[in-house]
Amino acid sequence: MIRGSCLCGTVAYQAETFAGPMMHCHCPTCRKAHSAAFATTARVVRAGFRWTRGEDALGGYESTPGKTRWFCSRCGSQLVAGWATSDYVILRIGCLDEGLGDARPSAHIFTADQPAWAPEFDDGLPHYRAEAAKPPEAAQKTTP
Repeated sequence: MIRGSCLCGTVAYQAETFAGPMMHCHCPTCRKAHSAAFATTARVVRAGFRWTRGEDALGGYESTPGKTRWFCSRCGSQLVAGWATSDYVILRIGCLDEGLGDARPSAHIFTADQPAWAPEFDDGLPHYRAEAAKPPEAAQKTTP
């Protein structure tokens, strides 16, 4: 079981298992939302995801048409994101408390958007300059 929570502990969630790869996203939206060089994310199946506490403290921001980023309205921790019509929820890996297992990031995406101040990443992972260059869906299956 995957469990995560916000910085202040008000909001928590659980999910059954990862349903896609873990990736480092360098897009401008992720950088601004997390105030960092990139955000590490992974998908889970929506049907296996649930809030376990603090749902009344959630705030949401529609960062892309149809995509909402959910955060704790008390401490500001970015927790999950997703499209209401999608079968998946995108977890922000930095908020995981348990359940990561041996899952590790598999790629850097949107590296064309990486700012000049960000460090170069030579960690052996593939770099994809844009979303269109993401690995195909069939290659995105991982087992934590």
